[in-house]
Amino acid sequence: MSPGGDITAILKRWSTDRAAALEELTPVVYAELRRIAAAYLRRERANQTLQPTALVHEAYLRLVKQESADLEDRSHFFGVAARVMRQILVDAARARQAEKRGGGNKVSLDEIIEVRDAGGAWNFLVLHEALDKLAEQNPRTAQVVELRYFGGLQLEEIAAHLSISLATVKRDQALGNAWLRHALSRA
Repeated sequence: MSPGGDITAILKRWSTDRAAALEELTPVVYAELRRIAAAYLRRERANQTLQPTALVHEAYLRLVKQESADLEDRSHFFGVAARVMRQILVDAARARQAEKRGGGNKVSLDEIIEVRDAGGAWNFLVLHEALDKLAEQNPRTAQVVELRYFGGLQLEEIAAHLSISLATVKRDQALGNAWLRHALSRA
């Protein structure tokens, strides 16, 4: 059985015996989750203190706590995990910004976003906001971009997960890349 098939079979047992499924799932997905976390953190600022292992552990805890999580298959699991990791990093970036701006004082989004840090990497909040704006205009394209770059899924896996053709995934990815490049260059 393929690793993807193993994950899908384990996830099917998730709703009936969560504890056993979790014990079985952890060693199967850990390395891939750590790879996704490392990819996220490479995009973060240079002095980021969060390590891939800590990000995986926090994401895993949030995934386990989700009562309504019906995880269908490998691609769905990694898509949800990527979204959870992204949200953890957004929460951390917002907390850093709040500390810089005097703690709990509320400021506008324009005031807290810095487009690039000193090392030239994109600020995670800018990327997050750009993806959210793309999702407002074209939800499927945003989902393709998120699954591909943050979920680490192959184009074929995305096509199967979203029940669309491979050609459509390729078009959405190209459109999403262009849209984000344009949005980030203007930020």
